[in-house]
Amino acid sequence: MIKVFSRTVIGLSLALMTATTFAADKAELAANAPDSYVVKKGDTLWAISGVFLRDAWRWPEVWKMNQDQIRNPHLIYPGQIVVLDRNSNTLSMGRQVSGGVNGVEKLSPQVYSKDVISPIASIPLDAIRPFLTEPLVSETEDSPTEPTVVAIDQERVLAGAGDVIYAKNLNGNPIDAWHVYRRAKVLKDPVSKQVLGYEAQYVATARVTIPANGDKAAEMRVMTSKHEIVPSDRLQPAGKSELLAAPPHAPMTAIAASVVSIYGGVDVGGRNSVIAVSAGKNAGLEPGHVLAISRNNGSTIYRGDSKAEVVNMPDTRTGLLYIFRVFNRVGYGLIMEASGPVKIGDKVANP
Repeated sequence: MIKVFSRTVIGLSLALMTATTFAADKAELAANAPDSYVVKKGDTLWAISGVFLRDAWRWPEVWKMNQDQIRNPHLIYPGQIVVLDRNSNTLSMGRQVSGGVNGVEKLSPQVYSKDVISPIASIPLDAIRPFLTEPLVSETEDSPTEPTVVAIDQERVLAGAGDVIYAKNLNGNPIDAWHVYRRAKVLKDPVSKQVLGYEAQYVATARVTIPANGDKAAEMRVMTSKHEIVPSDRLQPAGKSELLAAPPHAPMTAIAASVVSIYGGVDVGGRNSVIAVSAGKNAGLEPGHVLAISRNNGSTIYRGDSKAEVVNMPDTRTGLLYIFRVFNRVGYGLIMEASGPVKIGDKVANP
């Protein structure tokens, strides 16, 4: 059990305006915004905001209005209630307490006890957790000089978690933890056909138990594995998970890119699919950016009059993408909203 002071953790006053008083470039209330909402297990800030806002991803704009009072917008928990006060145009988050006037309950700062539970996240973390350290993208082709698995203990063919493997080309490298990976495919821009990088398939994580010495290979123990390790798999220093510190926001610069691949080797993606796009740090893309996904409808030939006429069709917006990991020329994102299938070659741009 822990004690939480509700004013510090959840006594939040969010300045909101109604849709009629919002400026054109401000987040607007949804037309059917309710008077209250009870936070449920599995909710995200994105989902909760979608109950009240027309564009759910724009919730940080609302929270920033009272950032002096809101120290950490993620510290809200299941069971708390979100109340919309239409008279003062504010949202208050807390727990209902008894003793209101004429049977009407009201919110009040209080100290209360509750079981330790996880706070609400911005987006579904379970959907992207494995991707915070994988996949791995390299801008150079494979090389025999890279750290490589050369053998498995007891001359076995495959290795998994708990097994011992041996690797070369680790001499002089002080890194202790390594990702084992397998080159899976080349990432190409579907429009320009330019090679953007080489996506490596994450296999496992291993830790050095006996460092390489002279002409002797390093001994490593496999800590976790997603796929079985085979000799010739490559290694790369294990990076730290890229924590989601950035709230969703629109890019400050114009982004014009395409869907490069849909992770997992499938041709079509949808809500909660992870996709790669043909823009990265070089284009100003960063974690937290939200992009609109659009289907290119191309053109059609109209034959209704005396001669055939080519008519260009408008693009159709099919979803929203949350960028969570960025390499130099490639970015990875989670499809948060989708009204139709997402395919390789679809456009991504500022929302």
